[in-house]
Amino acid sequence: MSATLLAGISRTTEPQAMLRRFLALDAVVTGANGLAYAAVSGPLGRLLGVDSALLLELGVFLALFGAGVGYLASRRRPPQLPVKFVIDANLLWAVLSIAALALWFDPTTAGAVWIVLQAMTVAGFAALQWSALRAAATA
Repeated sequence: MSATLLAGISRTTEPQAMLRRFLALDAVVTGANGLAYAAVSGPLGRLLGVDSALLLELGVFLALFGAGVGYLASRRRPPQLPVKFVIDANLLWAVLSIAALALWFDPTTAGAVWIVLQAMTVAGFAALQWSALRAAATA
C-alpha cells in the first residue's frame, strides 16, 4: 500500500500516528462487535443463524481482544511484536470465519453475508496495520 494512500486513509503522514489510528479503529469496531455479541447473543443468534452460546463466548473474547488492541493504540510507540500478533490474529480470524462458513456453520442469509463482511473488514484492518507497521519501521 502506498504511503500516499495510507496517509489519506489515516489523515496523517506520521507513521506511528497511522499505526495507532488503525489499531484504535480495530479496537473500537472489535470491542463494539464483542459487546453486541455478548449483550444480545440470543436475538443475534436467531438473526444470523449462529448458536447464541457461541456468540456469547465470541463476544467476551472479542471485547477482551478489543481492549488489548485499544491498549496498544494508546501507546506512543506501539511495540512491534504485539502489533504483529494483532495482525496475525486478524488474518487468522478472517480465514477461520470463511472456513467456518464453508465447513461448520449453516447460517441464515443475513448470517452468511455478515460473516463474509466481517472477515473482509478484519482482513482490511490487518492490511492497514501491516502497512502502517512497515512504514513506522522504515521511518
